[in-house]
Amino acid sequence: MGKTYERIDGRLRTFIEEQPLFFTGTAPLSGDGTVNLSPKGLKGSFAVLDELTVAYLDFAGSNAETIAHLRENGRITLMWCAFQGPPNIVRVHGRGEPVFRDDPRFKELLTHFPDIDPTPHGLRAVIVVHAELVRDTCGYAVPRMAYEEDRDLHARRFAREDDASLSEYFQRKEHVATSLDGLPGLPLPLPPSSV
Repeated sequence: MGKTYERIDGRLRTFIEEQPLFFTGTAPLSGDGTVNLSPKGLKGSFAVLDELTVAYLDFAGSNAETIAHLRENGRITLMWCAFQGPPNIVRVHGRGEPVFRDDPRFKELLTHFPDIDPTPHGLRAVIVVHAELVRDTCGYAVPRMAYEEDRDLHARRFAREDDASLSEYFQRKEHVATSLDGLPGLPLPLPPSSV
């Protein structure tokens, strides 16, 4: 039923690029730390950079658990489910890193996301993931659901912010600069955006 792939290409690449939703899973090294699972959406915010590297845009939110875990240990799993069409689940297990707005690589990485304007979403970082294990499984128990459209709430909420007010917003949130388990999260104050 399951198959391991050496690279992200062909049918596998097409499948993950077509999904409107994926999930990220991370955890701290501490055995009693908080495991984090996050849904990710917004069309155009995910990209395959090469056969073993993917990336997604990390937007403003009320915490930064994924960033904190990646800064501590780099472990991450991404998962896509087929909610329409033939059943399928794809997981990319690997090592990730947050590339922040003041990193020299940041501007070039943004060129991989031509179909989304990150400005109204309070872009914090680009998460780059280097695949170590790529597998699919059947997905027979995943329900069929119809995708209607992306919600516009996130853009409407964060379009009101400039760099200074966005940085203030993050500083007010309890689990952005520091994770639930006390790990370093998003570096603050937020560097100015170069986009």
